[in-house]
Amino acid sequence: MSSLVRRRSLQGPAPGLRRLLPVLLAPALLALPGPLRADVLQEREQRSHPVWSPGGMVAVQEPLAAVAGVELLRQGGNAVDAAVGTAFALAVSHPQAGNLGGGGFLMLWLPGASPARSRGCLPEAGTQGRAGSPELRIGRGTAVAVNFRETAPAAARGDLFVGPDGRVDRKLATGSLLSTAVPGSVAGLVLAQRCYGRLPLRQVLRPAIALAERGFPVSRVLAEDLRRARPRLAADPTARALFLAAARPGALLRQRALAATLRRIAEQGERGFYAGPTAVALTGLMRRGGGLITPADLADYRAQLVRPLTGRFRGTTVLVPPPPSSAVTILQLLALLEPMPLASLGANGAATLHRMAEAMNLAYRDRNALLGDPDQVAIPLARMLAPAYVAAMGRSLDLQRHRPAAQVQQGPPPLPESEDTIHLSAADRQGGMVALTTTLNFPFGSGIAVPGAGFLLNNEMDDFTAQLGSPNAFGLVQGASNAIAPGRRPLSSMSPTLVFHADGRPWFATGSPGGSRILTTVLQVLLNRIEHGLNLAGAVAAPRIHAQLLPDRFFHEEGLSPDTRRLLEAKGHQLVRSPAMGAANSVEITAEGTLGVVDPRKAEGFAAGE
Repeated sequence: MSSLVRRRSLQGPAPGLRRLLPVLLAPALLALPGPLRADVLQEREQRSHPVWSPGGMVAVQEPLAAVAGVELLRQGGNAVDAAVGTAFALAVSHPQAGNLGGGGFLMLWLPGASPARSRGCLPEAGTQGRAGSPELRIGRGTAVAVNFRETAPAAARGDLFVGPDGRVDRKLATGSLLSTAVPGSVAGLVLAQRCYGRLPLRQVLRPAIALAERGFPVSRVLAEDLRRARPRLAADPTARALFLAAARPGALLRQRALAATLRRIAEQGERGFYAGPTAVALTGLMRRGGGLITPADLADYRAQLVRPLTGRFRGTTVLVPPPPSSAVTILQLLALLEPMPLASLGANGAATLHRMAEAMNLAYRDRNALLGDPDQVAIPLARMLAPAYVAAMGRSLDLQRHRPAAQVQQGPPPLPESEDTIHLSAADRQGGMVALTTTLNFPFGSGIAVPGAGFLLNNEMDDFTAQLGSPNAFGLVQGASNAIAPGRRPLSSMSPTLVFHADGRPWFATGSPGGSRILTTVLQVLLNRIEHGLNLAGAVAAPRIHAQLLPDRFFHEEGLSPDTRRLLEAKGHQLVRSPAMGAANSVEITAEGTLGVVDPRKAEGFAAGE
């Protein structure tokens, strides 16, 4: 059985989807056997409903990639296979953010014993203490985080983007080969699949290779994004040839060079990217164009299996990746908000939103001042989450009035990724689940593609502090803990998140794109589902707010009532209407099957079940 829902589709179904459409299911109409719990009945009465599948599920904003992931589930793959296969397909069908040339983070939980040690992914017993193991036992399964954030090349230096006039050269920082950090996506995806997947890597990459080789009709969404990026893409002859000839709805986008690159990865694993013809093509471009990445940088890059950070909220367990992800901010916010009666104050009521915004400002203060790459910067994670410290933060909140940023001890403003980061969530019929967030930074990254290899390069070096006191491309000033240094990974807001019931059973996976708003988007999905009792669809669809200390504004989506806005303004907030925030594509494990939600904020998207 299959289930498939398209959100606000702007054109007819792609060819690969047509055979699935006859089994379209309306989840609100599904009749499940046996008596229903009161909480299930309450969720059914809500106006938004997730997609249901009796087996696994993939939720992502690009339909062809979703179908690729579901096909892998049908072939016996688990959530890791589905997520990795979907991510590689996104590198073909969603070049705005899906990528081989970027980086990101992956969170996974699988039931049963971990296969990673027997596959040579973990230290042998006795060579590393239990506390040092990257794996974490939760309930009857194993969780781990995969860090494949990009790294600065060995030749990078702190003043890399400072021009002769002493100012940051924005073009160098965002649109040159100097802006490209060593890509991590291929290493991270291959590592996760090799250590925790079920299927051969060749099988997992087969859908992506077919998409690239045979091509697919360009959607209106992709065509519009290509139109907006035309000036940057046209400046690079390879990117111009790859994408602009097909930058109209319905045009066939065929990417044979990318198919060859994917085939090398399928046959050789990460060596197919970091060595051989692909590496020669990438480093040759760097040498000719004044970039910094060398063969040694590629050979030295390693994705990392790392131990997730753990938080508790209302009895649930919340897992997020550790730094250089700044997802610890989500755990700090949950700890700060837990003593507050948010449920009785009401979801999106003025009193609730005021408390949330004031807590966000405090948490962003810590994020900006304290976080960086833990391999190179000491990070006081234990202090940030210590009950006494969180309680002191709570006592400093004014529950009646907004405290202006000038009254809050300030660190530098936060570092975002572009809105064209992409997040996907996947689950399998055994209850395994994956949350995966990946990015090129800007839409289409630097706009520069690798000749003969078919993929775009990131401009993640702009995520470092280019100069103390100087704003980045988003107008934000960053701190010394995030300065450019050889081999350093830039701080990130990407926060793929897993949630578990009090007894350790897997519950749901979520995450989002959205730059510095990723953290607050994920927080609100968690609060809506856990605290306010909204079902997964309602938790994702509800209006969102955002505050980050600087700029000193209360950002909000449409959907807040005039009365609520007046009450917030009376408390001293400066309200700013914001475009839609994030795309929290999520999946949920239930006793009756899997639920999936694609954030309605995106113009198209699929939650597809096997």
